Amino acid sequence: MKILVTGAAGFIGFHVVLRLLDRNDLVVGLDNINDYYDRSLKYGRLNASGVEQSAIEYGKPVQSKTYQNYRFVKIDLTDKEAIDKLFAQEKFDNVCHLAAQAGVRYSLTNPHAYISANVVGTLNILEACRFYPVKHLAYASSSSVYGLNENMPFNASRAADHPVSLYAASKKSCETMAHTYSSLFNLSATGLRFFTVYGPWGRPDMALFIFVKSILEDRAIEVFNRGAMKRDFTYIDDIVEGVVRVIDAPAASDPNFDPANPDCATSSAPHRIYNIGRGSPASLIEFIEAIENALGKKAIKNYLPIQAGDVPATFADTSALERDMGYKPSVSIQTGVDHFVRWYREFYGV
Repeated sequence: MKILVTGAAGFIGFHVVLRLLDRNDLVVGLDNINDYYDRSLKYGRLNASGVEQSAIEYGKPVQSKTYQNYRFVKIDLTDKEAIDKLFAQEKFDNVCHLAAQAGVRYSLTNPHAYISANVVGTLNILEACRFYPVKHLAYASSSSVYGLNENMPFNASRAADHPVSLYAASKKSCETMAHTYSSLFNLSATGLRFFTVYGPWGRPDMALFIFVKSILEDRAIEVFNRGAMKRDFTYIDDIVEGVVRVIDAPAASDPNFDPANPDCATSSAPHRIYNIGRGSPASLIEFIEAIENALGKKAIKNYLPIQAGDVPATFADTSALERDMGYKPSVSIQTGVDHFVRWYREFYGV
């Protein structure tokens, strides 16, 4: 298959690209390589996939030096003309849309970035999938959409209508737009709600990256909600396996969909929503202990109250993913943290 992966220089996108290349799909990666965080990490990921920084020019596909079946193109999702041109030229079979403006806390101070990248960017992808038809659009959503919901484990079949950050609201908007396009234009689309993804090549604005860097530098770490925060930490390889299985299984209309009692995860349109998480939440303190074990060093902790936009807990109900895809994430937190620490030490030489 020929597959477009947006966000290919990002954390999850980079790993999905490598997984698809390993099974010999034809892959085109797309990213705008913005400066939300250190671009050298993004270029490092691209280099690891055989794409040289010096060869990158806006709108011009670059052939990987490592993978014959991979090309990368720098395009901003808000550039509708460039997106349409790419779809017209490439005639993709499937699209894996992972590009987004990430981060809950950043959305408090830079709200327009989320509407531009997430809402407008996703609209441009949906329009391209409509006019240059694809077999399946798999797109990233987030556990953040559950917001004030405390009915755990979070089940995609139940409503998620109370987001508490603009990031979450933008992701929920993307789900709603995708369902609309599925309904109006018979576009097969599947939304994937990721739960606290971590692992090698992860984002430097996330807790694991920040904690490891701070502990190694003998600086205090900020422990919000006094460590009582719970997250369904999910290792990157588990996420990628779920994503690839979903790409291969286009959403179809649910013959049992009841409009009088609608299931929020299915539809009479070819649209689905799945959670991808480990299904076993851990407290922030437990996560920090795993980091301390991996580093062989104790953290200096600065305990703080919960931040605006944060939710106290996340917990994924993955039964639908298990039922439909025959898959359940399984990597333990300690194993995943160990892998990250090894990568971090090697990449940064510490």
